[in-house]
Amino acid sequence: MKQIVFRLWAFIGLVVMCAVLAWRSEDFLTVSNLMNVMRQVTVNAMLALGMSFVIISAGIDLSVGSVLAFSSCILALTLRTGCHPVLGVLVGLAVGAGCGTINGLIVTRLRLPPFIATLGMMSMARGIAQVITGGYPVHGLPDGFRVLGSGYLLDIAPVTRPRFLHLLFENVPVPVVILLVCAPLAHVVLTHTRLGRHTYAIGGNEAAAYLSGIRVAAYKTIIYTICGGFAGLAAVISTARVGAGLPAAYLGYELDAIAAVVIGGASLFGGEGTILGAITGALIIGVLKNGLNLMQLSEYWQTFTIGAVIIGAVTVERFRHKE
Repeated sequence: MKQIVFRLWAFIGLVVMCAVLAWRSEDFLTVSNLMNVMRQVTVNAMLALGMSFVIISAGIDLSVGSVLAFSSCILALTLRTGCHPVLGVLVGLAVGAGCGTINGLIVTRLRLPPFIATLGMMSMARGIAQVITGGYPVHGLPDGFRVLGSGYLLDIAPVTRPRFLHLLFENVPVPVVILLVCAPLAHVVLTHTRLGRHTYAIGGNEAAAYLSGIRVAAYKTIIYTICGGFAGLAAVISTARVGAGLPAAYLGYELDAIAAVVIGGASLFGGEGTILGAITGALIIGVLKNGLNLMQLSEYWQTFTIGAVIIGAVTVERFRHKE
C-alpha cells in the first residue's frame, strides 16, 4: 500500500491542490481558466518530455531554455522572409534537435560531464540568439502560423454539429492538442522500443549497459537530440503564441522542466521516471502558479513555493527508496 501511495503521490498532490484552489477561488474551475492553465503548461510540458529521456539516462540538460530562445529566433527570422509556415516549423525543430545533438556529442565524444556540456550550450545558444537579432524581438510573423500557439481546435478542424463537438473544439487550444499527441508517442518510445529500454538501462548502470553490448555513446547522443527536438517544438508553440522570436526570454525554463520531471517521480540518479509523471509534474507547477496568481500572491512567493515543492519531491523520492 505504501508503495502505491509513493508512486501516485504526485497525482494525489495535484488533485488535492486543485481541490484547495477551487475552494479558495471561485474562478479556478471555470472553463476559460482551466484552458488557460493548459495552454500555459504546454511549453513546460514539452520541455519536460525531452528532459525525461535525459534524466532517466542519468544526465541533465541545462540548455533547453536557451535552445528554446535560439530556435524561436531562427524560426521567426525564417518566417519573416516569407517562407511557408511548415518550413518554418521544420527549421525550428531542426535547430533544437541540432543543439541537442551537439550536447550529446560533447558528452560522449569529449567526455565532459552533462552539467558542464549543457551549461556551455546554455550560454552559447543564448549568445547566438542575441547576436543574430541584435537583442531585439523578431516580429512580423504570418497569422496562419500563430494558430499553432493561440488558436483553438475549431480553427484547424471546423465542425458545426453535433453541438457538443462544436463546443469542445471551440474551447480546446491547439497547443494542448499537440501535447496530447506528443505525450503518448513519448510514452510508447520509452516503454515499448529498444531506445526506451536502453535509456533505462544506461541510467540504471551505464557500465553494465556498455558491457551488455549497448552502444552507450550512440544512444546518449540520440537521447540529447530528442531533448533538443522537444525544445524546438516548445519554441514553435511559444513563438506562435506570442507572435515573435524573443532572444532574451525563457530564462529559468530549464529549471521548471527539471522540476516537473523530478516532481513526477523521476530519480536524478537515473533509471527511473515516466512520461505520465513528467506531465503530472508540469501540471502541478502550472496549477500552482495559476492558483497563486488567482490569490494575488507575489511572483516571488511563486518562486519560493516551487522550490519548496522540489525539495519535498526529492525527499519523498528518498523515502520511497528507503522503503
